[in-house]
Amino acid sequence: MSNDQVSLTDSADENPARGNWSQKRHFVLSTLGYAVGLGNVWKFPYLAYSNGGGAFLVPYAFMLFFAGMPIFFFEVCLGQYSSQGPITVWRASPMFRGIGFGMVIVSAFVGVYYNVIICYAIYYMFASFTLNLPWEHCDHDFNTVNCFLKYEQCLSQPGKIMIETTCQNITELNMTNSELGEINVVYANGTWNTSNYIDTYADYRKRPTEEYWKHVVLQKFVSMNETGGLIWELVLCLFLAWVLVFFSLVKGVKSLGKVVYFTALFPYAVLLALFVRGVTLDGAGDGIDFFIKPKWEDITTPQVWLKAATQIFFSLSAASGGLVTLSSYNRFHNNGYFDSVFVSIANCATSVFAGFAIFSVLGHIAKEQGKAVPDVVESGFGLAFVVYPEGLSLLPGSTFWAIIFFLMLITLGIDSQMVIIESVVTAICDSFPLQKKKSLVTFVVCLIGFVLGLICVTRAGAYWISMIDSYVPSIGLIMFGLLELITISWVYGIKRFTNDIRSMLGDSCFYKFPMFFWWQLNWTVITPSLLLFVLLYNLMNWSEPTYNHEVHPEWAHVTGWFIIGLTLIFIPLVMIYEFINASGSFSERWRTISRPTANWGPAVQANRTQAWNMHTYYNTTMGGKQYLLT
Repeated sequence: MSNDQVSLTDSADENPARGNWSQKRHFVLSTLGYAVGLGNVWKFPYLAYSNGGGAFLVPYAFMLFFAGMPIFFFEVCLGQYSSQGPITVWRASPMFRGIGFGMVIVSAFVGVYYNVIICYAIYYMFASFTLNLPWEHCDHDFNTVNCFLKYEQCLSQPGKIMIETTCQNITELNMTNSELGEINVVYANGTWNTSNYIDTYADYRKRPTEEYWKHVVLQKFVSMNETGGLIWELVLCLFLAWVLVFFSLVKGVKSLGKVVYFTALFPYAVLLALFVRGVTLDGAGDGIDFFIKPKWEDITTPQVWLKAATQIFFSLSAASGGLVTLSSYNRFHNNGYFDSVFVSIANCATSVFAGFAIFSVLGHIAKEQGKAVPDVVESGFGLAFVVYPEGLSLLPGSTFWAIIFFLMLITLGIDSQMVIIESVVTAICDSFPLQKKKSLVTFVVCLIGFVLGLICVTRAGAYWISMIDSYVPSIGLIMFGLLELITISWVYGIKRFTNDIRSMLGDSCFYKFPMFFWWQLNWTVITPSLLLFVLLYNLMNWSEPTYNHEVHPEWAHVTGWFIIGLTLIFIPLVMIYEFINASGSFSERWRTISRPTANWGPAVQANRTQAWNMHTYYNTTMGGKQYLLT
C-alpha cells in the first residue's frame, strides 16, 4: 500500500475547518511542554521524598514502560487519526462517550488548582525583586523563635548556647559541670567548647524558607474547617495567571505553537544551573543517596505503586484528554510513534534530573541541621517552595537567580496549563458548533476557573489543593486510562485500530520496528491488567489522604469522593442515553452504540479514502470482518 500524503505547503492547514499545527516541531514542543511541567519539579520530588526516596524510582520506571508510554502513544494515535477532541473522539464507540466527559471534568478540576501553583510561583517571582531575598534570614516579623538561623547565629558567638529558644551565655547559666557535660559543653584550655553541643530543641527548628512559605505565602490556618478569608496578594497573582493562560490561547494552536519555543526550552537552562550548584554543596551526596538508593521494604507498600502510577499519568498528562487534543491538530501522516517515545522518555528524564537538583539541596540542609534527609522538611506539595528557594539563596547573585527560577516555574506551569484548558475548550467547541466563537469560550472557561480557584487562595487553600490533588488525578486518571484501553482494544478492536495507525504511518512502521507489536500486547493485556491490579489493590487498602500528616475532616473526604463520582457518573449515563436513542431490538441497539458512527474517521476526505483502502486491503488479504468508512 502506498502512503501518499496530501500535497500541502508546510504552513497550509490540511484541515482548514479545524486548523493544524503550522510545523511539526510546534506539536513536539507543545507536547513536551505539556508533559514537562510543574509535576516534574514540584510534584515528583515531593512524591519521591514522601515515598521512600529511591524506592519510588523502581515502581516509577516500571509504570513508565508498562503504562505511561503505551497510553501516551495510544492517545496520540487516537487523536491524530480522528482529528477530534476528547469527547467527540468517542465516535469510535459512542456508548463510551462518557469517558470523554470524565476526562474533561478531571482536566477542569486539575486546571483549577494547577493555576494556583502557578500563582505561588508568580508571588515568589515578585517577592524576589529585592536586594536581599525575604526568605534568606531570620530577622523578619514573620520569623519565629524556632528559626534555624537564629540557632546558628547564637552558636557562632563565643561562650553562648541555645537553651530551647533562648540564646544564653554559658557563664550565666545556673548549671553544674555535670549538667553542662550532658549537653557536651566543656571548659578546656581556658575556653568553652561547644563543637559537640546537643540541641535538645532540634526537632522544632525551621528553615527561614519554610517559615516564609507557611507564614507569609500560605498564611496557613490550623485546619480545613475554616477558610480564614482570602489572601489578596495571591488572588491578584491567580488573576494574572489566568490572564496569561487566556492570552496564550486566544488564537488557539497557532498562538500556542509560538509560545512553546520559550516555555518548553527555557526551564532546562535554569534546572542545569541549579543542579550544578546543588551537587557542589556540603552534604549533597547524602541527599542524592537517599534519592537513588531504594528502601526495598517500601516497594511492597501499595500506596507507593499507586503514587507512581498516578505520577506517570500526571506527568505524561495521559488519560486526561490533553494528548488527544494536541494530536488532533496533527497532520494525518505525522510520525506520532517517534514523537511519543521521545517525549515520554524526555519527560521522565527531566523529573529525575529535577530530583537530583532538589535532593542535593535537601542533603545540604540535613547536614547543617544534623538530621536525616527524610526529617528535614515536611513533605507536602510545598516542598519545592521550601527547598528550591533554599538552594537559590546559596547561589552568588541569588536575587537574579531567584527571579529567573520562578520565571521558569511560571513558564513550566503555563505550558501545561495552556493544554489543560485547551482540552476543555476543544471538547466544548467540538461538541457544539462553537469553533468560530472559540475565543469567547476560552474567556468563559478561564473566568470560571479563576472563580473556582478562589477557595485555594484562602488561608485554608493548601488543604484544598492537597485534597483535590489526592482524589482527582489518583483514581480518575487510572480509571479512564483503563477504560479507554479496554474500549478501543476490545470493543472497537485492536486489528481495526492497528489498521488506523497503518493508514497514518504506513507499513514501514510495522516492518522496520518489530517493537510495534509490543505496543499491541500492552494495549490489549499488559497495561489494562496492571492498571486494574493497582486500582483494585489500592481501593481495598485505601487510606484517607492527609496533608503534612494532618488528617482532613470527614466532610473533605466526602467531597473528594463526590468529585470522583462526578467524573465517573457520565459513563453509565451516556450508555443509557445512547441505548435509549438507538433503534431496533436489544441486540441491535447494543451493536449500534458499540460500533463506530458514520462520521468516525479522518477529517479530510483524501485521508478517509486512503484509510478506507487500507482497511479494505488488509481485511481482504489477511482475513477478518470488513470495516469500511462511509
